[in-house]
Amino acid sequence: MTSEPADITALRRDLGERLATFRKAARVTQGQLAAAAYLDRTTVSHIERGRTRADETFWQTADQVTIAGGQLLAAYHQLEATRQEQETATRSRQLAAVRAKADSLRGVPLAWSAPPTSADDELAAIELARRVAATDVGEETLTRLELAFDDLAMAYPVTPPDELLERLRQHLSYVGTLLDGRMTLAERRRLVVVGGWLSLLAATVHIDLNQPTAATARLRTAASLAQHAGHDEIRAWSFETEAWRVLTEGDYRRALELSRAAQALAPTGSSVAIQATAQEGRAWARLRQPRETYAAIERVNQLVSPLARPDRPEHHYRYDPDKSVVYVATTLAWAGDPAAEVYAREVIGRLKPTNGNGKWPRRLAAANLDLALALLVTDRLDEACDAAQQAILSGRVVPSNHWRAAEVVDAVEARQLPQAGDLREAYEGLRRGEVGENGLPGVVNDLGGRSRT
Repeated sequence: MTSEPADITALRRDLGERLATFRKAARVTQGQLAAAAYLDRTTVSHIERGRTRADETFWQTADQVTIAGGQLLAAYHQLEATRQEQETATRSRQLAAVRAKADSLRGVPLAWSAPPTSADDELAAIELARRVAATDVGEETLTRLELAFDDLAMAYPVTPPDELLERLRQHLSYVGTLLDGRMTLAERRRLVVVGGWLSLLAATVHIDLNQPTAATARLRTAASLAQHAGHDEIRAWSFETEAWRVLTEGDYRRALELSRAAQALAPTGSSVAIQATAQEGRAWARLRQPRETYAAIERVNQLVSPLARPDRPEHHYRYDPDKSVVYVATTLAWAGDPAAEVYAREVIGRLKPTNGNGKWPRRLAAANLDLALALLVTDRLDEACDAAQQAILSGRVVPSNHWRAAEVVDAVEARQLPQAGDLREAYEGLRRGEVGENGLPGVVNDLGGRSRT
């Protein structure tokens, strides 16, 4: 950290001590706070010791995670106000000194033997403009990269995740190579933004493949690139995606915090604002809080109601209004509400394949799992087993979603139904990767899934 006035350093240390106090009181580790802020633990340690500066986004996150009630953010704003006042005063003193020196030099002849000509000035200006505009990237390259990302985001629902991940790695490697070249500031921002989107989608695929370490690293990269580019939408998607990851791991409180952080960053009316609200509702459902669950469902409906269906509804980062029915079915099923059956059957009716082909096979598999859970609530056990079997044998339940299928299997076994053995056998085959698409045998590995709802 560059040198700064002693009183500012003292304020920064005091803020760091406050952070450590609130963090310990909330029983949050430095590692947990670092994960929430997409930093490493060492950086958080330096912030608490006043050795490293942190931006407003960090203090917003820290305030939420440590339940500081706005105290940390207010202290940060006070520190920044004091720092800016001092910087303004310093600049004023420096300007006054320069002006005084300039006044003392007025009228003193200069000792230049050959002053530059107007032609020299013109050439210097042209050369500066040429160097600023010099680029190894160009409009066509950036446009094609942006279109390539859109293609990958649309391929996400139907492409095997290991195959999609390989394509994403190739594009990210290319972006990394281009970043070493010359480009304009506008081109660099576009390149950083597309790198953020690609990293975000790669993180999502890692989650589907149940690779949490790689997913976390990709999410941190996406958030970092987004922060450099000032792109709040990607930052919000990073929080939303992490919310989904911890939700699949059973950390529902953390999923709630992350989904709210995503909503705070999300542009008004954006797809990520809707999806983050949906994730909040799912977290409330898993926490068995019906009032909050239904309130979140209502907020999603309000956000979705004015939307028209997008031209490319399969694009993972463009919210398809039809998806809200899938969301309601899942949320109600997790809340133990029998009403989930109506929504799940509506989804299945929409998505049931014709002539052996279906456009949204992963949504169909999820809807069958939701239907199975709803039927278990109303003790329609045979139908529940049939719905679960269809989902499992479809081969479209991703590794990160195996727990959803396992819930149905466990419930069937707990009731000692005759179908429990067959259902367990099918589930174990799915878990080992022995069930591929359409229920056919697959390669035995951990990559046999598809995508998240």
